[in-house]
Amino acid sequence: MDVSARGGSVATAAQRGAAFLALWLVLLPSLAPGDLAVGVIASGLATAASLALLPPQRGGVRFVPLLAGIPRFLWQSIVAGVDVARRALAPNLPLATGFVDYRSALPRGHARNAFATITSLMPGTLPCGEHADAIEFHCLDVEQPVVAQLAEEERRLAAALAPDAAHG
Repeated sequence: MDVSARGGSVATAAQRGAAFLALWLVLLPSLAPGDLAVGVIASGLATAASLALLPPQRGGVRFVPLLAGIPRFLWQSIVAGVDVARRALAPNLPLATGFVDYRSALPRGHARNAFATITSLMPGTLPCGEHADAIEFHCLDVEQPVVAQLAEEERRLAAALAPDAAHG
């Protein structure tokens, strides 16, 4: 591991450790020394497990585009929920269910997983598998422009990711 990679790993470990400790502090009823000691130990163990299960990767996030995408993300979540409720309460709505393969330009790992998570909140779509360079989506209506919608979501996510994270 080169120095820059080691520095990134140390920074990632410090950030994760601080986040776990902050969560511990929020959950504490008091700041008794014994509770703090247990919190430091638990945070250290959680950080070690986190680094083992989800190793640091190159890249990062551009916060302005990420924050700009939050309203759209929330709106998509609401629309998806309403769409599912509408279809459940009005079973006579026409469905053209099926599967769509989407070839993502995002590399496997954090970026592609984030994309799959975000797109799971698109109305009528759910990522259900992955093969080769494609993510498989189950769609309630394959007659909709699903691939175009997925491409737009991928473009928005890639804009929020630093180049190393978005393109490998």
